[in-house]
Amino acid sequence: MPARHASAERPTTARHARTHRSGRVMRGTALVTVALLAFGGTAVYATYERLNGNINHVEVDDLLGDRPERAAVKPGADPDAGKPVNLLLLGSDSREGENGDIGGRVAGGMRSDTTIVLHISADRSRVELVSIPRDSMVAIPSCTTTDGQTTGASDYAMFNEAFARGWDTGLDLASAAACTWKTVEANTGVRIDDFLLVDFAGFQNMVDAIGGVKICIPADMDDEKAKLHIDAGMHTLNGRTALAFARSRHSQTSDGSDIGRIGNQQRLLAAIASQTLSKNVLTDWTDLLGVLNAATKSLTTSMQTSDLAGLAYSARSIRTGNIAFMTIPWGAAPTDKNRVEWTPEADIVWANLASDTPMLTGTQNDPGTAETTAPTKDPSGGTKATQNPGKTPKPQATKKAGRDSFTLDDNTGSC
Repeated sequence: MPARHASAERPTTARHARTHRSGRVMRGTALVTVALLAFGGTAVYATYERLNGNINHVEVDDLLGDRPERAAVKPGADPDAGKPVNLLLLGSDSREGENGDIGGRVAGGMRSDTTIVLHISADRSRVELVSIPRDSMVAIPSCTTTDGQTTGASDYAMFNEAFARGWDTGLDLASAAACTWKTVEANTGVRIDDFLLVDFAGFQNMVDAIGGVKICIPADMDDEKAKLHIDAGMHTLNGRTALAFARSRHSQTSDGSDIGRIGNQQRLLAAIASQTLSKNVLTDWTDLLGVLNAATKSLTTSMQTSDLAGLAYSARSIRTGNIAFMTIPWGAAPTDKNRVEWTPEADIVWANLASDTPMLTGTQNDPGTAETTAPTKDPSGGTKATQNPGKTPKPQATKKAGRDSFTLDDNTGSC
């Protein structure tokens, strides 16, 4: 049955940050895998300067203070293509202009609903996306904003408070993104190279540019707050419905937590990546330009367009089984059951990303360390059937996105 939603509208991008033409470009949450894969063609190099004009560039280097060390390049690696890259992907819930028409008008400043650390290995064989629950209790450092003010520091506060403090003090995206960036580095030890942000309208427009996203909806979903009403079955979601699905956490299929919403977002990103790899988006010039035009219009970033294009091109041949998603291992906070704290296994994941090691190495669901086929606990809170040592892990029958780690080869929903 068709999804009970209408089409999307044109995006707007918040322009409060100071622009910087020679600054670096920032991408967005839903766009990340599409952008990485869609730039794979020499024709794009001839047009990226034109597309560069679509993007809201911001410079945040002066706001970051002391940084973690950059990961060492492996001996003999190309100085450009041989470097691991860590990108901070942010989803904004701005309610200004068209975003307010989509998400509803609310009082207060801009907030960040979604944060993902995306790691691209130095050899470009792996893309790993680690979601950070917005309700994570972490230390938030003092941050400097673009107007020279400083925010307060906290030893124990909700993670998404970092973005809010930067925005409320500096009143621009550069200040908000930089404070989130500093908070991620301070709590993980992972050096972030650039950030990318997308808002509601930009996300909708990008999904519509690729002709919608085909995805399995295992059960009916009705969520008045997210404006989502969709029947079970296979659907091709348009931009508006895809956004509602990504925002939903109050339907009959959810426990109401942010973890459920993260699962929706991960499934949606995985579907977009799979679709981009399987269709002729990368080879059909008309489709490619449409995607790139929509994608760049939805971005605020600190990254240069040339760097984005080169990075995407170098990762164009990645295998679906090497694009992996997970939520950082977490447990309920002892002080509040509605908040979460990262478990000790989170330290392993972050250390692996910082050293350009596969993120699950040394964790309980590391397929290389399992000796039996008995189920073991997934560090994100789910279960994983382990594999015999020395054998290539097989796709699992079912993985629960948001709670289990999974790749594009795994099944996260059956219809």
